[in-house]
Amino acid sequence: MRFEVGHIYHIYNRGNNSGRIFFRRENYLFFLRKVRKEIKPISEILAYCLMPNHFHFMIMATKNSCEENKQGIQVLAKKIGTLLSSYTQAINKERKRTGSLFQQKTKSKDLGELITYPRTRRSYAEVCFAYIHNNPVKARLVRRPEDWEFSSFRELAGLRDGTICNKELAFEILNINEESMYHFSKYIDEDFKNIW
Repeated sequence: MRFEVGHIYHIYNRGNNSGRIFFRRENYLFFLRKVRKEIKPISEILAYCLMPNHFHFMIMATKNSCEENKQGIQVLAKKIGTLLSSYTQAINKERKRTGSLFQQKTKSKDLGELITYPRTRRSYAEVCFAYIHNNPVKARLVRRPEDWEFSSFRELAGLRDGTICNKELAFEILNINEESMYHFSKYIDEDFKNIW
């Protein structure tokens, strides 16, 4: 992963062999505490969703994110590695298991490409934002995005206090507000088919 200052990235990974990575509510909350400790101080988190076997983050890289250590590894890439490694260690201890919990490589897609989807005229960043929040709906875990506890939808829609996301920055970049979150995050299957 290479990050550039001011670029927005869709960062995601899933369980090894598509297996579960979150087994109970406390696992999700523990992971979010780790995100708050490792990722939030060095980047701008715009949206996220934790699913039973994978996760999604929409992050803007900052100057701090892109600094390199002596080995030439950027801080954000290193912190993502630390997050996943420490979470894996905790789950392995809790579940009395060994080995890798996540797939080898965490993926990141630069959303700076202004791809416009013809049917809805949405940019890739807009579609990704809606996709992240609708992931639990698409997986039939809940009926509405606000029903899933482990995403940023409630926080961004003003339904709960939260401090993980930079709400103002997300709203500025996507030109939305709390009132338009429902309309903006509307599930449009045609767009989601082409997101990858």
